[in-house]
Amino acid sequence: MAGYLANYGVGEEQREKTIKWLVVSGIVALIALGLLYFFFKNFRQEHQARKFFELLQQQNYKAAYELWGCTAAKPCRDYPFESFMQDWGPNSSHTDIGSYHIAKSRSCGSGVILTVDFGKGKEEKLWVERDDLTIGFSPWPGCPPGR
Repeated sequence: MAGYLANYGVGEEQREKTIKWLVVSGIVALIALGLLYFFFKNFRQEHQARKFFELLQQQNYKAAYELWGCTAAKPCRDYPFESFMQDWGPNSSHTDIGSYHIAKSRSCGSGVILTVDFGKGKEEKLWVERDDLTIGFSPWPGCPPGR
């Protein structure tokens, strides 16, 4: 009779361990997914901005201008290429484009506001649209309430 009762409750202990392991694993997975989302939710938009700055460093201004959604076939009415060159060309205030870094990335409605630090107290706020990844100057200094 003693042999029969020796294994009593072993199945319950094993089930408890399995349930605890599943719960802890689920919590760890949720935390990991939350962290991944927090750090990479604006990855595509930040990558597009980096691509823009790489094109500027290569002095490929036409291709950089195209990232603003402006092409020869579809020119931007309110931002002609001459204005773009004044803002981003070799004679602009952003001559040392290699010293940039994206200081802040903030989701805001249909896009992302990127705060780009050029050093020496120079900052620029850029807007990157989520859908088509077009770049532009941010219409707001920060995300307005309700967006």
